[in-house]
Amino acid sequence: MVLDLLLIALAITLNPLPFMAFVLVLVSARGMWKGLAFILGWLACLVAVIALVLALTGGQPPPPRSPPSTAVLVAKLVVGLSLVLYGEFRRRRLGKDQDRGKAKALAHGPAPTPSPTPAADDAPSGGSATTVRTTARPRSSYSLTARIDRGSAWAAAGLAVFLQPWALVAAGALTVVQANTSHLTTWLALFGFCLLATASLLATELYAVFASTETRTRLPRARAWLEGHEQQAIVLICLGLGLWLTGKSLYQLTS
Repeated sequence: MVLDLLLIALAITLNPLPFMAFVLVLVSARGMWKGLAFILGWLACLVAVIALVLALTGGQPPPPRSPPSTAVLVAKLVVGLSLVLYGEFRRRRLGKDQDRGKAKALAHGPAPTPSPTPAADDAPSGGSATTVRTTARPRSSYSLTARIDRGSAWAAAGLAVFLQPWALVAAGALTVVQANTSHLTTWLALFGFCLLATASLLATELYAVFASTETRTRLPRARAWLEGHEQQAIVLICLGLGLWLTGKSLYQLTS
C-alpha cells in the first residue's frame, strides 16, 4: 500500500495542469493569499477523500479474497487501464501534432526574419511613435488571467477542487481501502501521501513568499516551459502509473 500511495502522490504532484493554473493564481492580485487558499482547497479534497474511505472501511482492510477486496482490485484495474488508454491516446495525438508541424515547416520553408520595430526615439519628428507588440499571448490566456485576477480566495480554493486529477485521486482512494489505522505506519503513509501530492504547490508558494521580487518573472517562464512539455508529461504520468496499477492489480487478482 505504501509504495502505491507514494507513486500516486508523485504522479499527482508532477501533473502540469494544476501547477500552471497555480502560477496564474500566484502572480494575480493578492496572489499569496489566493495561493494559500488554493493549497488549502487542494489539501481539503485529499483529506476528505481519505476520511470518506476510512469511514466506509472502519479503518480495517477487507479480508483477502473477499468480494469487497476483489471489487477494489477490479476497480483499480479499471483505473489503471483507463490511464493507459488515455496516455496512449495523448501519445498518438502528440505524434500527429509533431508530424503536422514538421509538414507545415517543410511546406512554408523557414520563417522570415521580422524587421526591427523602430523605437520611439527613431520615429520621424513631428509624428507619433507607434508601439508594436512583438509577442502576443492567446486571448484565452488573457481571459483566464483576468478572471483569476478579479476572483477571490474562495474562487481560488474552488479552482483547486476543479483541477484535482480525479482519476489519480480515485486510484489513491482505492489504495487507502487497504489501510489499517491501528498501525502508526499507516497514518504516516497517509500523511506522506497528502504532503507529497501537494509538494509542488507548497514549494512554489514558499518560493513566491521568500523571492517575491522574482516571482512575476520566473514563475511565468516556468509555466511557459511547462506549456511546451505538457503533453509529454501527461503521457509519461498516465502510461507509467497506469501500467503499474494494471500489472499489480492483475497479479493480485490471479495469484
